[in-house]
Amino acid sequence: MKDKKYDFLAGATLLVDKPLEWTSFDVVNKIRYALRKTLGVKKIKVGHAGTLDPLATGLLIICTGKSTKTIDGIQALYKEYTGTIKLGATTPSYDAETEEDSSFPTDGLTEEQLKANCAQFIGPIAQMPPIFSAIKVNGQPLYKKARKGEKVEVKARNITIHEFELTNIEMPKVDFRAKCSKGTYIRSLAHDFGKALGNGGYLSALCRTKIGEHSLEDAWNLPELIKHIEENYEPVPKN
Repeated sequence: MKDKKYDFLAGATLLVDKPLEWTSFDVVNKIRYALRKTLGVKKIKVGHAGTLDPLATGLLIICTGKSTKTIDGIQALYKEYTGTIKLGATTPSYDAETEEDSSFPTDGLTEEQLKANCAQFIGPIAQMPPIFSAIKVNGQPLYKKARKGEKVEVKARNITIHEFELTNIEMPKVDFRAKCSKGTYIRSLAHDFGKALGNGGYLSALCRTKIGEHSLEDAWNLPELIKHIEENYEPVPKN
């Protein structure tokens, strides 16, 4: 795939490994700027197919040109993730973006309990999204309201978790792998996993490894992609 010659203006689909602490739009803007500069064009359509939070890494699919029309279809595909849940504490954002606001003893939790706890989250479930999310209420993202301390009402979403398993347990942290439908919040899964134990939990690390059959193994490292664009493409001839 990395030897492929892309036609960015006509339409290209790029698999990118999103760096930690970058927003998905940061990646889009970086690629758009490189394409405009290298191809010598004022405008080019560039979009992403499914947001990753800044504290998450992994597979981000970027579409250019007419391929941006395929974004909705890509977003509808299942996703796979690996990550880490820290038990014994919660945060308002359900991840490490905000400070811990409560703590619980974890001494009584056994490996058998933890693994058995996964079963109730597999299948169709109603999931409450985090208030620190990009879901819009009255035209404004929830996270903006949350950061202002405003109270907001969040409605549950029907999602499906196809697979959910623990891959390593080193208390208070547990590693997991999950395969889920569009619209699933892994931060909510981490929070709900801790709550179901009569404890607390939040997402301390996350990596998206698959979107449908697209795999992180085939993704570009972002600096390598930018270098590839700058070194292998020339300005588009003007008519």
